[in-house]
Amino acid sequence: MGALDRSALAERYHAVKAGLPAHVTLVAVSKTRSVEEIRALYDLGHRAFGENYPQELREKVPQLPPDIQWHFIGHLQRSNVKHVLPFAHLIHGVDGPRLLEEIEKRANASAKTVDVLLQIHVALEETKHGFAPDEVLELLREQDPAERWPHVRIRGLMGMATNTDDRARISAEFNTMNKLYRKVMEEDLLPAGRFNTLSMGMSGDAELAIQAGSTLVRIGTAIFGERA
Repeated sequence: MGALDRSALAERYHAVKAGLPAHVTLVAVSKTRSVEEIRALYDLGHRAFGENYPQELREKVPQLPPDIQWHFIGHLQRSNVKHVLPFAHLIHGVDGPRLLEEIEKRANASAKTVDVLLQIHVALEETKHGFAPDEVLELLREQDPAERWPHVRIRGLMGMATNTDDRARISAEFNTMNKLYRKVMEEDLLPAGRFNTLSMGMSGDAELAIQAGSTLVRIGTAIFGERA
């Protein structure tokens, strides 16, 4: 990798920030990015970074400032929960009841409470993970989540749209996410002050996600540039 162009990074970062409404949180996707790149963005004042791989997260954390908020945004296998839990400010991709149970078990053993988002499957691709929208409602109606998973705080929902150039399709999928998010709030299935995050939108579709009600976007390439 060549020398880091800090001025170009700063220019891209400020351009992305300028395009976001004040209520939208920006998570800078730092997977496969170097410690130097992350520190350069940190020096610009940014604190929320998103990682996809447990081993990479564990290697980066001790090399970087302790006030970084690490978001785990990748597909999380149950066997890796114990490796992610000590570092994650928020786990985005909780895609099924068994993963919820594993996080509860590990959090209980560590005497800590873990913040998570439930991942919803709204895309056409079968390769994407997540709960079906009706499945989430059924799960939350079944039993009080605070009783069932006392060491897990469900902070909101996360989803990814189909990888397509069809903007109408992307918007429709994001709107499905928003309807589900509103439904959970309307039925008072989770505490209103705590259930406040709708994570959807990446470098290519953040604008459509925000139009559909996203409160958190995950952006990597538009900030860090194309990967080498």
